[in-house]
Amino acid sequence: MVKLKNEDLWESYKVRKDESAKEALILEYAPLVKYVAGRLAVGLTAKVELDDLIGFGIFGLIDAIEKFDHTRGIKFETYALARIRGSIIDGLRAMDWVPQSVRQKAREIEKTYTRLENELGRSVSDLEVSQALGISLDEFHQLLGEVSYTSLLYLEDLWLGEGADSDSVRVIEMISDPNVEDPTLRLEFEETKQLLAEAIDKLPEKERIVISLYYYDGLTLKEIGAVLGLSESRISQLHTKAILRLRGRLSRQKKKIFGI
Repeated sequence: MVKLKNEDLWESYKVRKDESAKEALILEYAPLVKYVAGRLAVGLTAKVELDDLIGFGIFGLIDAIEKFDHTRGIKFETYALARIRGSIIDGLRAMDWVPQSVRQKAREIEKTYTRLENELGRSVSDLEVSQALGISLDEFHQLLGEVSYTSLLYLEDLWLGEGADSDSVRVIEMISDPNVEDPTLRLEFEETKQLLAEAIDKLPEKERIVISLYYYDGLTLKEIGAVLGLSESRISQLHTKAILRLRGRLSRQKKKIFGI
């Protein structure tokens, strides 16, 4: 059983409905919002300000505090980070800050990765993708830079529907009541995690390392670049390619298994 930080505040808010305790909890955990917003701000366009991200994240923090079950013996920070990040990404989507033309380019690259890797049964190179798209290798790298903003997704977000981005739904949103577990949803959740793990394992080595360092170790793209001895823009390219490969592979595999 994990001992909950600020247990008295949680008890005051959850049991005695003390709103001042809720406000104290918001202030206590506000640094989580700044941390997540700071990480997501790296590489975004100048149109998106850090204050906007923090504002979106605060809504996620409040939602996490309201829905968190303090009696379950789990760390609030772990629960809140996912909610904060999801809230920020939802806010970015609502802003529609990525032009539709860029989204279409991202989908075209994703489909090309999916088709080629399905045909060849292996990860494809940049040159193979660029040739399939009918552009030069330099133009392909430039295109990756343009669509890098659309890859601002966390791994729970890779539960894809068919069609536009608005059809996507995060795994964390599939289970509505944490106290009543739907066996079917739980099975699909576990299956998706397994598919994701297998898809990550099949990524080219550098892309796999970038995904691991960014999503699991919490490093920024700049920090990953320092670790690998590569520029931040190169790390951004690797991240974008990895996400596009994962989206395509997961979408294809889930269609086979779930008929989605």
